[in-house]
Amino acid sequence: MCREHDKNCNHDSCGCRGGRIEKFMVPCLLLLLLKKEPTHGYDLMEDLAVFGLDNDPGAVYRTLRRLESDELVSSAWDTEGGGAAKRLYRITPGGREFLFTWVKTIRRTRNILDKFLLMYEELAGEEGAQ
Repeated sequence: MCREHDKNCNHDSCGCRGGRIEKFMVPCLLLLLLKKEPTHGYDLMEDLAVFGLDNDPGAVYRTLRRLESDELVSSAWDTEGGGAAKRLYRITPGGREFLFTWVKTIRRTRNILDKFLLMYEELAGEEGAQ
């Protein structure tokens, strides 16, 4: 619960516990996007926005470096085409295995969250809108 902000806090920058789920999801989403196709960091940031996440470019690149250090992602300089060279990121076999494991965990968690929300909505209906 955010003690520093009102009930409309989206927890993007306050550091309270409410934003932890989104911070956890970014590495998983990056792996998922890289499973689809190898791509550049800038394109990954645009793709993350589709999920409703506003990401600091520095944070995304730090996460990519951490994933690479953990051997879940690999990268190489892409010098094809015009302009400056860019890093091309791709998921590794270890990254695919990691993603598969997290998908199972996310499914279990989703089941728990669905039950939580159902109970909350039932109780909110009894008490009035809250």
